[in-house]
Amino acid sequence: MLDPGCTIKGNVSINTGERIYHVPGQALYSETVINSHYGERWFCSEAEARAAGWRKARP
Repeated sequence: MLDPGCTIKGNVSINTGERIYHVPGQALYSETVINSHYGERWFCSEAEARAAGWRKARP
């Protein structure tokens, strides 16, 4: 079960394979769907996402 505090979406770009994370309030956050089949995942903090090699989505 997802920790309710883990609201950061780790998304993999279909075009480039780049790993990008989205935080609540960012553009496209609500449209981003996480599919673990593609290696996408949830993070509990931006530090956790960066440590795993993901970059923040551009505004």
